[in-house]
Amino acid sequence: MKIIVISDTHGELDQVDFLIGKLKNEKPDLIIHLGDDSPDTKPIEDAGFKIIKVPGVFEEVYKDVKITNRIIVKLGNWYVLLTHTPESHKNDLPTDPKPEELVSRRAVDAVFHGHTHIPRLEEINDIVYLNPGHLKKSDKKGWPATYAVVIVEDEKLSIEVRKLSDDDTLYSKVFSR
Repeated sequence: MKIIVISDTHGELDQVDFLIGKLKNEKPDLIIHLGDDSPDTKPIEDAGFKIIKVPGVFEEVYKDVKITNRIIVKLGNWYVLLTHTPESHKNDLPTDPKPEELVSRRAVDAVFHGHTHIPRLEEINDIVYLNPGHLKKSDKKGWPATYAVVIVEDEKLSIEVRKLSDDDTLYSKVFSR
């Protein structure tokens, strides 16, 4: 299964449109958007791609109890937390699962998050952490626009974080059980 993971599009729909061109070549099975701004997925959905999204902590819908702020998905044999932040946040609802608790009791194998705009790909205590970065044209933290490509196999996650502009790989790692 091939998955494209994005985050922090912040209304820059021209960047989303540029990504859609890449998606047509990549032919992913799924797109995951990790918030800020989750409605930016509409052009991707309109292009026919399957989407799972969670809102960012400052989006208005984050306060709506009918919207799921954090989702655990099973990708192959991997349980993955989809969240905007890798830890609890002051804007969480009382019913939102706490990432720290899920990690400490090993309820998830991986945490895919956004929020910081800084790409991240690492393993801590056998938990995989992925932040695909952001899709903004420019960012005050100095990182270019990036996204992640995740290949899921039963016992392996192969992940690349790529620059949106030219698909150069910033990080690449294979995680095994």
